[in-house]
Amino acid sequence: MIRLIITAVACAVISGIFGHFLLPVLRALKAGQSIRSIGPTWHNSKAGTPLMMGLMFILGSLVCIIGNLRWIQEYSSFFVFALASCFAMIGFLDDFCKVKNRRDMGLTAFQKAMLQAAVSGVFLYVLYMSGILTCDLYIPFLGERYFIPPIVYGIFGMFVIVGCVNSVNLTDGVDGLSSSVTIPVMLFFTFAAVAMDRIDAAVLPAALVGGLLAFLKFNWHPAKAFMGDTGSLFLGGVVCGLAFALDIPLVLIFAGFVYIVETMSDIIQVAYFRATHGKRLFKMAPIHHHFEMCGWKEEKIVLVFSAVSALMCVVAWLSISSLR
Repeated sequence: MIRLIITAVACAVISGIFGHFLLPVLRALKAGQSIRSIGPTWHNSKAGTPLMMGLMFILGSLVCIIGNLRWIQEYSSFFVFALASCFAMIGFLDDFCKVKNRRDMGLTAFQKAMLQAAVSGVFLYVLYMSGILTCDLYIPFLGERYFIPPIVYGIFGMFVIVGCVNSVNLTDGVDGLSSSVTIPVMLFFTFAAVAMDRIDAAVLPAALVGGLLAFLKFNWHPAKAFMGDTGSLFLGGVVCGLAFALDIPLVLIFAGFVYIVETMSDIIQVAYFRATHGKRLFKMAPIHHHFEMCGWKEEKIVLVFSAVSALMCVVAWLSISSLR
């Protein structure tokens, strides 16, 4: 644990240094955020805020993984980082299209979904062939495992990964929200990996705890920079990648509770709108915007959602008691 704490601190420092030099570069390149016309009107003042700042904790965590290679015996963190990096590249393409075309939309939903599905399939195959991932699905709290045919498990895994990644991306809609909600999730996976004697899988989440804390210096309201799809898709890849690397994907129901609620609020809003021919269940979706419309300050939303995330991560910890 001491080495993991050192890793977290090191990543915070390294990410902070990267961020210090990256921010003026992004400003010089005018890599600014375009604001959605259907979003809250008070977000218009955020137009032009530098995107792609997620690169700071991506690079910071990479340095920490490399620094720990001699210490770990397996390469789960490397595999998860590779998955997340592929998602980050998809996010980078999306951000690049937004900046280049000066609009709030980058790649189409279909383009992103196909790229994400392909990356997910390769990741699951590599884990399976490496012996890290089994087809025995762990049931939280019950402590039981049920065998699922590899093809079925692969389809299930691709669906979960693509859904999870986009849920984390959807959560990144308020200053500091996605990173603050994800810090407890990374702490959970760090402790879970240690408890399961999987130190190899603990390095990346431990590093990201520090990296995300450093990022908050730039992203806390009022944000000086946004992580962009580059950062949010990377975080989504890490979250779901760790769940599969530890062979406990269903634990995402608890650890990823806030992400799920964000996504479900969006789905419910669209379904209700179509079913009622124009009526809305929420003032705005995803749900963090609903609370904004109700008068909540961005800081309050971040603190409440982070507290919920932390509480549900405790539930996730209890759900894997039979593995510890």
